[in-house]
Amino acid sequence: VQLQASGGGLVQAGGSLRLSCAASGRTFSSFGVGWFRQAPGKERQFVAAVSYSGGSTYYADSVKGRFTISGDNAKNTVYLQMNSLKPEDTAVYYCAADPTTISRSAPRYNYWGQGTQVTVSS
Repeated sequence: VQLQASGGGLVQAGGSLRLSCAASGRTFSSFGVGWFRQAPGKERQFVAAVSYSGGSTYYADSVKGRFTISGDNAKNTVYLQMNSLKPEDTAVYYCAADPTTISRSAPRYNYWGQGTQVTVSS
């Protein structure tokens, strides 16, 4: 599975961005897909995850109510809609997928996309 993350950019605090994670090589059906982020000098942090077949979603407390993860079967793509962005959301965002798990733990995912930079100015 190859993952392609996109949609990052520069936005003012309070603004919105939508990240996309497109899969190729295999469909997302039955996969767990997660978004993680890493700020400079910090560890990679769980953001959100979705069970692609069942639709269950999970969020970090820091983004709950502001971010929404969703999937589009037809496009084999998972989205992360980010609203009410804050400067502390600034990081490189990565999507990850695994056919056997949905987890808040990065090592549980076998497939990773390249990161996309999100910068929120104050």
